[in-house]
Amino acid sequence: MGTHRESVVGAFEEFRQEIDEHHDRRERLIKISRDATNLSKKVIFLLHRTMIEESNNDSNPSLRVVRRGREKLREVQALYAQIRLEVQAERFWLYHRAVSPGLQEYIEALGFAHYLEHGTMVSYEQVQLSLSDENGIPYFTLPKEDYLLGLSDVTGELMRFAISGIAQKGGRARAREVCAFVRQCKAGKSVSLTIVCKDFERFTPYVKELSKKQAVTSQSLEKIEDAVYAIVVRGSEYDIPPDMLDDLIAQSISTFSSTTNAKSRLGQRDVRSGDDYDDEI
Repeated sequence: MGTHRESVVGAFEEFRQEIDEHHDRRERLIKISRDATNLSKKVIFLLHRTMIEESNNDSNPSLRVVRRGREKLREVQALYAQIRLEVQAERFWLYHRAVSPGLQEYIEALGFAHYLEHGTMVSYEQVQLSLSDENGIPYFTLPKEDYLLGLSDVTGELMRFAISGIAQKGGRARAREVCAFVRQCKAGKSVSLTIVCKDFERFTPYVKELSKKQAVTSQSLEKIEDAVYAIVVRGSEYDIPPDMLDDLIAQSISTFSSTTNAKSRLGQRDVRSGDDYDDEI
């Protein structure tokens, strides 16, 4: 009888230890994911702020600005290198919801930096390579749904980039380029996911939450199109020097910027909010 009781107690002790390890690992991953989210947001803010500041003195500041952003992104990549042993093989999917929000924010920052540097969308392979060691061995397999959701968020940053810099040197042409690019991202020509995704609507039936992000993408596209329309109208109405035209355009788009900021303050729910961390796995 005593031996049987000891075996049962020993089994429950093993279960307790396994559950404790599970929760401890999950908490560590949540902490790293939150740190990755915060660092990625700082990179995005850095890219926006520096692009505006540098544009006043340089007609093509992208390379210098992106270099600074990529240096900060290495800190995020170092965080993901730490979890390599924590999420080996199939264990990654057990903790996917804990790391997914940070991954999406990182892909958003990386995608924005990549666009500023190359004028294209970062590919799945490029994101996976950035989450690999010096030998090209991935820390974990990047989920394709996180890749798509992170890229979808890039369109919002492109909207802010186009509108905030529209009165800067070269801003009007840049806004038209961004407008065409976001339109193609929303529903452009179908391109293989293994190369680069430029057609989000094709995947909305298969990726949870992508339809919500596509609705935000539609709003961002509308704001950019309104701003570009204001450029064309103002440019045709006035035969004035470019500097004065920049002032008129800046005034005409101020309503778009204030509307964007107001909606941000209202706190439209982000699908990567803290609620995702609090859900049990």
